[in-house]
Amino acid sequence: MVDTNRVTGTAKELAGKAQGAIGDLVGSRDDSVKGRLREVQGSAEDLYGQAKDAVRNVADNVSDYAEDAYDQGKRQMHEVHERSVAWPHASLLVAGLVGFGLGLLVSKL
Repeated sequence: MVDTNRVTGTAKELAGKAQGAIGDLVGSRDDSVKGRLREVQGSAEDLYGQAKDAVRNVADNVSDYAEDAYDQGKRQMHEVHERSVAWPHASLLVAGLVGFGLGLLVSKL
């Protein structure tokens, strides 16, 4: 989706170029200067719109990456759960060892 600032900025820039060229052609310094000023304003507005689009794209990409990471973590947790259900004795052994280790740490304090 293109930002509206890009569209209006480009239109102003083109109108400014035309006004400046017509001012140069007929010898009107006032129209020439106003046209160049309008051209610069349009260019600045277009750049502002491009910056907004870039920030929006980065935000969308970050959101997509976060969603992918969440899904991957969810799959990993599901796999771990499936393994612990498949090998309950191993899970109990690991839990017992962790509890024993924590007990040793607490008793030494």
